[in-house]
Amino acid sequence: MPELTAEQFAQRAYDMNLLDERQLESAWSQCGTRDVPTAEFRNLLIRREFLTNYQVDRLLRGERHGYFYGDYKVLYLVGTGSFARVYRAVHMESGDVVAVKVLRKRFCDDPLQTNSFVREGKMGMLLDHPNIVRIRGVYSEKRTHVLVMDFVEGQSLREFLKIRGRLEPLEATEIISGVVSGLAHATEKRLTHRDLKLSNILISSDGVPQLVDFGLAGVAGPDASSDSQANPRTIDYAGLERITGVRKDDPQSDIYFIGCIYYNLIAGEPPLPETRDRVQRLSIARFREIIPIRQRLPDIPLAVEQVISKAMELDVEKRFNTPVDLLVELRKIKKGLETEDEVDIQEISTPLETKPRCLMLVESNANRQNALRKALKKFGFRVLVVGNPERAFKRIVDNRDSVDCSIVSTGDLGQAGLDLFQKLRQTKLTADLPAILLLSKNQASVKDQIAKTDRHVAIASPLKMSELHQVLTDLLNARSA
Repeated sequence: MPELTAEQFAQRAYDMNLLDERQLESAWSQCGTRDVPTAEFRNLLIRREFLTNYQVDRLLRGERHGYFYGDYKVLYLVGTGSFARVYRAVHMESGDVVAVKVLRKRFCDDPLQTNSFVREGKMGMLLDHPNIVRIRGVYSEKRTHVLVMDFVEGQSLREFLKIRGRLEPLEATEIISGVVSGLAHATEKRLTHRDLKLSNILISSDGVPQLVDFGLAGVAGPDASSDSQANPRTIDYAGLERITGVRKDDPQSDIYFIGCIYYNLIAGEPPLPETRDRVQRLSIARFREIIPIRQRLPDIPLAVEQVISKAMELDVEKRFNTPVDLLVELRKIKKGLETEDEVDIQEISTPLETKPRCLMLVESNANRQNALRKALKKFGFRVLVVGNPERAFKRIVDNRDSVDCSIVSTGDLGQAGLDLFQKLRQTKLTADLPAILLLSKNQASVKDQIAKTDRHVAIASPLKMSELHQVLTDLLNARSA
């Protein structure tokens, strides 16, 4: 087929209502002649922003449809999925830039898919929250079905994480808090999402997470019916509900998958093995054989680990009941990660050794955990945190060759912390291991009752990191001597 002349291309664009007479006259005037190479004319139209590359490519292929949906002119293809394509578009009168989501043609003759798609738009229009992409309207005519949404400058969380690898706990917590805030708003409207995953969360250019695709949203409540025939987009939910026995559209299922996303952001790996195989995705073993996040990331803050574990509990009685419950805990964690509670952290640039020593920190308060870990890591230590004294003792015994010193804080543990310190001193397997007891202000008098040795020292608050650093140095040097 011979290449279109510039005039033929211009006529085609005019016929498709992509160019008006004023724009054409302006373009011809700039060229100085109509006898101009087609490629040069096309590039001029693109530079002048009269056409986009996407529109030009379709015109060259002779496409006659798909340039407009209602009052919106398509500018670019943004993304494509199994069920729909998303375009960047502009309103012809107002100039507002939006995203239009168009159901694929192969589903337009399927009433089930068509009704589900239209239902997505109508449900989405009930939601108005900064962490949910707003749906402006639903356009449906014959075999064309379109959702008009706010356009988000940014990328999906999947794309974001692919670039970053994994996120630090504070950044991950901030993102998840925004997502859960949006989910809590939807729950107030008695809506669940049922397709929570990295690709259904957008991160705007200013870092705001926004939920999309409430297309599988259900009405939460005691009358929600079960559905044994899983939609291809809800297989993971069906697998979870099979093992937990909860009804379809239970808000706690959304919470489980929020936990999965939180885990993925921090560990850099998904907790559930990714697969397209339907049988594997429905397998009970897939949910039971999840690798604990601390095994992937030993230094994860205890509070973060606990929230992820509770969100991903298979026993729904132990899982967070509502997104609001989860959001309360996330905000506590965020505050704890941002602040340094009761610890005077000083910048120490010189580590004790080139090879990091391993400390076991026994502390149940999330704020102090994070502050102490941060400070000790500045000294060059590797820090393992345990909140339960009994579990801490077992881990110290099991890892006595790799743990160089234990630090037991009695701030919230009280007598249980004192008992652990004494147990470490008196047990044959751990008596040679250096141990430090951190006493709160109201326990300062206990310090005089504890005999100081070259292996065991008690320090009373207010704690100075310079003092702790010196005590650690002395204990470790004595052990090495």
